[in-house]
Amino acid sequence: MNTSNSFYSDVMTGLFFVTGMLSFMSGQFILSTLLFGAASLTSNLNLATPVRI
Repeated sequence: MNTSNSFYSDVMTGLFFVTGMLSFMSGQFILSTLLFGAASLTSNLNLATPVRI
């Protein structure tokens, strides 16, 4: 597994989640829902790597 891709994916997921929590606490419920959805997608998607022949 490529550790740099995994690290960047984990950082992006964490940023989406923390930003979603902050926007939820400030009362922006639509934005927080979108950010939680983005965090869920980035944590569950496996990005394909190009095949080299």
